[in-house]
Formats: sequence, C-alpha cells, structure tokens
Amino acid sequence: MDNASAVRIFTLSGINETVNYRITIFSLTLLYYGIILFVNFALIVIIALDENLHEPMYILLASFCINGLYGSTGFYPKFLFDLLSSSQEISYEGCLFQAYVMYSFACCDLSILAVMAYDRYLAICRPLHYHAFMTKRRLSQLVCFSWLIPLSVFSVSILLTSTRKLCSSKIQKLYCVNWLIVQLVCPDSNILSNTIVSYTTIFLYVVHGFFIMWTYMHLIKTCVRSKEDRLKFMQTCVPHLISLVTFMFVMLFDLMYMRFGSSSLPQSLQNFMALIFLLVPPVMNPLIYGFKLTKIRTRILGLICVQRK
Repeated sequence: MDNASAVRIFTLSGINETVNYRITIFSLTLLYYGIILFVNFALIVIIALDENLHEPMYILLASFCINGLYGSTGFYPKFLFDLLSSSQEISYEGCLFQAYVMYSFACCDLSILAVMAYDRYLAICRPLHYHAFMTKRRLSQLVCFSWLIPLSVFSVSILLTSTRKLCSSKIQKLYCVNWLIVQLVCPDSNILSNTIVSYTTIFLYVVHGFFIMWTYMHLIKTCVRSKEDRLKFMQTCVPHLISLVTFMFVMLFDLMYMRFGSSSLPQSLQNFMALIFLLVPPVMNPLIYGFKLTKIRTRILGLICVQRK
C-alpha cells in the first residue's frame, strides 16, 4: 500500500521516570499478574469441572474471567519485559496488536456485562419464561455476540489505522492505544473513516450502557415487591452491579484523561491513571463473584476443606 506507514518501531515513553524503582515495580507487577492468572483461572476451572455450575450466569462469569486473562496478558508480559529492558520499544505490528487487545478487552467486558444484565432480567422479571428464553443455543449466541462484536469492530478500526502514514513514533503511554496511534498520523492524511468508525463504536457501546440501565430499572422495580426477589437481587445482581460500576468508572476515567487530561501531571500519576482499568477489574471481578455467589463460595470452601484433610 502506497500510503502505509514507514514507521516500523514505536517508543513507549511512559516508563521513563521509573528507572530508579524498576526492580521493585517488576517484582510487584509480577506478583500482581500472578494473582490475576490464579484467581481467574481458578474460577474458570471450578465452573468447568462442577456440573452444578453449568448454568447461564456461571458460564457468563467464566467468559468474564477469560476476558480478564485475555486483556491482562495483552499488557503485563510486555510491561514486565520493558521494566528489564534499557529501551522501551515495540514493533509497528506489535503496537497495533496490543492496541487491538486493549480496546477489544474493554468492550468485551461491557458486552458481557450487558448479557449478564439480560440474564438477570429474565431470571428475576420473567422467571416462568427463563428456561424457555435462556436455552443452550440462546446462551451460545449471546456469548458469541459478547466476543465477536467487539473483536470485529476493532479489527476494522485497527485495519484502517494500519493504512495511515505516521509522522512520529513516540507514544506517551505505557502501552499502545489506537487513539494515540491515530494522533501520530501525518497532517496530510485523511482520517475521516477512522473518525466515523470511532463514533460508531462509541454509539454502539452507549447503547449497551442504556440497555443495562433499562434492565436494572426493571430489576429494581420487580425486586421491591417481595422479600424473595430482594434476596435474589442481593445474591446475584449485587456482584454484577459492583463490576459494572467499577468498569464504567475506570473506563470513563481513562478515556476522559487520555483525551482531555493534562500532560503536566507527574508521570507516575499518569501511569497509574492509565493502568487503573488493568489493575482493578481483572482481580476484583473474580473475587467479588467468588465470595458473593453462594454456589461458587460453597465449592471453593469445599475444595479448601478437602486440601486440609
């Protein structure tokens, strides 16, 4: 392609001010990444091996954990390598791939949360029709939707970015983000198609957000009617609601800072704000569900008791 970028290497400048603490940060990051792998993988295995957990809510939770592994693995291994390297560089193809993983991970999370909200809406607001609606085929379709839509949308976005000519190779962040790559495009390049895809994606996931709000309006309206429904809401919807609020907060925070934040802030604070969506949800989500959902908590306690004997 004649207009393809001549830039083949990107420099990630976000790590520069950590030079005096790299070994400490490396050790803590490796430990934290190990915790992410353990808690998510453990929950996936528990759900896969226990036939009593082969229900829509738990299968969606397993999908949630798989996405947590997917997103964190798109960042942490490269970050750990950079901490031990004298130069923080990434290939052009590697940068596009990492940007694809970061974006698709975040939007897969929101898609899965939307499907979970729909599942809870059916279970609480339409209990007599739940098993008729939430069949194995319907569940498979919803899981595929929650993965294929984000993966497809961002394939188009990254493909468009890959055709642009870049005039700079310095990314002011710890990892690659499509928005920052597009900002490196030469002034004479036409990025209208990128803008259209970007706003279409934003609209698509704003619709996701409104759908989740709609389901919770109905859930709350239904649950105030009886003690049994209120108990079901507390047991199954509170973990979902905590995950949703956390996700929305950290993503809006990251997006607003990336587009409108001040570059005069200390680099360490900028790094923390850039990483918050990779620090909180991948660990918090499996822990919340593991302790809050009765069947999973019982299964975990059962395994612990077996190990002690």
